[in-house]
Amino acid sequence: MNKQIKLLQSKEELIEQALEICLAKIQEAISQRGQCTIALAGGNTPRPLYESIATQNLPWDKIHVFWGDERYVAPDHSDSNQKMARQAWLDRVPIPPTNIHAMPTGAGDPEADADSHDAHLRDFFQVSPGDVPSFDLILLGMGGDAHTASLFPHTDALQISDRLITVGNKDGQPRLTFTVPLINQAGCVIFLVAGADKQAALDQVFAEKGDEMKYPSRLIQSKGELHWLLTGVNI
Repeated sequence: MNKQIKLLQSKEELIEQALEICLAKIQEAISQRGQCTIALAGGNTPRPLYESIATQNLPWDKIHVFWGDERYVAPDHSDSNQKMARQAWLDRVPIPPTNIHAMPTGAGDPEADADSHDAHLRDFFQVSPGDVPSFDLILLGMGGDAHTASLFPHTDALQISDRLITVGNKDGQPRLTFTVPLINQAGCVIFLVAGADKQAALDQVFAEKGDEMKYPSRLIQSKGELHWLLTGVNI
């Protein structure tokens, strides 16, 4: 694992740094494999990054977009990560609809939708049962409780190792989420963390020893590059 931690002076600098890494990884993947697979984060922090990507001249037909987690709501719901990314980025560029791989939330059964998306990923990446595909790029945020994606403290989802997609739980509300092994198999993972309210959690995540069940972001140890882009905190 190649781990890099950068403390930026402002959120604008954080977004600029994230954009630079993202564009390099997109171009590198397309050059090497003919396509790029990227999984998006929700929340407020990455929105300006998506807006910036939307202004770039990229080979959109070679970029496949996924999400690292999704609230179990309709795609047009105000809480939907998919809706945010579409408004900020995907609806603004000529990306083929078949290149957008949203998490399904319409079955009325989170487990069934998790199974469906798990199967979709295995089919897309052509991996056998038991194997874990490697995304080129996964974007993550971190909450003040040290959760990432929808991997929340002391929840069953943290210990799922035989699936790609599972059901996370936030105060009794189901969410679909990438599992820890899927995130860790990525070629590049970027954490975008902004705000002093993340300081206490970050201290625990970066501590030499700690409780992964209490501070789930400690579980993310990508086999490739792991970038922590931070602002508004101390390290």
